[in-house]
Amino acid sequence: MRYVMLVLCIAVSVLGASSGAYAEEKAKGTGTGSTAAAVDLAPGARSAILMDAGTGTVIYEKNSHDKLPPASITKIMTMLLTVEALDEGRLQLTDKVRTSEYAASMGGSQIFLEPGEEMTVDEMLKGIAMASGNDASVAMAEKIAGSESAFVDLMNSKAEELGLKDTHFANCNGLPAQNHYSSAHDIAVISRELLKHERIIKYTGSYQDYLRKDSAKPFWLVNTNKLVRFYTGADGLKTGYTSEAKFCLSATAARDGLRAVAVVLGEPNTKTRNSEVSGMFDYLFSQYKMHTIHKKGDAIGTLKIEKGVKTELPLTAEETYSVLLKKGITQEGIRHELVLPANIKAPVAADQIIGKLVVYQGTNVIKKYELKAGEDVAKAGWWKLFKRTTGSLFTID
Repeated sequence: MRYVMLVLCIAVSVLGASSGAYAEEKAKGTGTGSTAAAVDLAPGARSAILMDAGTGTVIYEKNSHDKLPPASITKIMTMLLTVEALDEGRLQLTDKVRTSEYAASMGGSQIFLEPGEEMTVDEMLKGIAMASGNDASVAMAEKIAGSESAFVDLMNSKAEELGLKDTHFANCNGLPAQNHYSSAHDIAVISRELLKHERIIKYTGSYQDYLRKDSAKPFWLVNTNKLVRFYTGADGLKTGYTSEAKFCLSATAARDGLRAVAVVLGEPNTKTRNSEVSGMFDYLFSQYKMHTIHKKGDAIGTLKIEKGVKTELPLTAEETYSVLLKKGITQEGIRHELVLPANIKAPVAADQIIGKLVVYQGTNVIKKYELKAGEDVAKAGWWKLFKRTTGSLFTID
């Protein structure tokens, strides 16, 4: 297939993260930053990563692909599959979730569910996100997939779909188990995916709440992630601890149009963990800025369709597209090139990959993004094609 490079005449331009762009953007040069900060932002961590959630740009990393026990950070994937089920209509927040004997038997962090006890999906999410309930996680897994093992299969399938290479799950809550591991990088990618579902912040960003509030034994929830109270802009995501994994955290904070994701694994204690994550946030917010190029719905180009019911397919921004820049660096020299085939034959399916957008700073490629069709374009019938062809024969320029 012949490709034609269409250079958009804009001084600064970049397409933000598309739904299929899960790998991190490794910043190059002085425009978008460096993959290694000037200082070690997490000296106490065994593994760490700092990522801009909007673009996927990795600002800092340390042993970020080491396969390590993730402890309760595992529950980020459990929450992701839960909110996906909610957004797809397979679950409702008011649906009742019954606690099995097995779910109630979970040790460690729990909300002390009794066998046969029912809570709503909304309440279970509170128990998972805030109290790190191992019992609530298993109950939710059984509700969605029928059994924890079937849910774990879904977790591993999702990890594969996201392109994760350092992750394998053996359970849904992070209790120690053989062949259960992840990496700081992969956890950051899962966290970034979870943050696309805005409803989750209601749970991960709350500092305190109640379960069984109107019962004789109300259960007070206090978020295990103290940063949501003590760091301005922090609103998630999940803590973790086992004797093997040590102290872990995948945290997010938003400020001045930026959203950061910071992951640390193997920290020696909670004080060091929280301090180093706070420092990682401070670094991103003080050193970087976001420059918005296209807002959601903006026209970005046109693709010619051969033998389709439509002859052209307009390309529009699926979300707000921005570029991450180091403060003190202008956007001069940032450009993008829209790479599309000269034409594409119908039928075209919605979400079909139809080209790419390559972002440059000077001569360096910063990132490549897949472009997808925004709608179906059916193949035209012979009569329509005949009229189109014969009509063009009698067109006078």
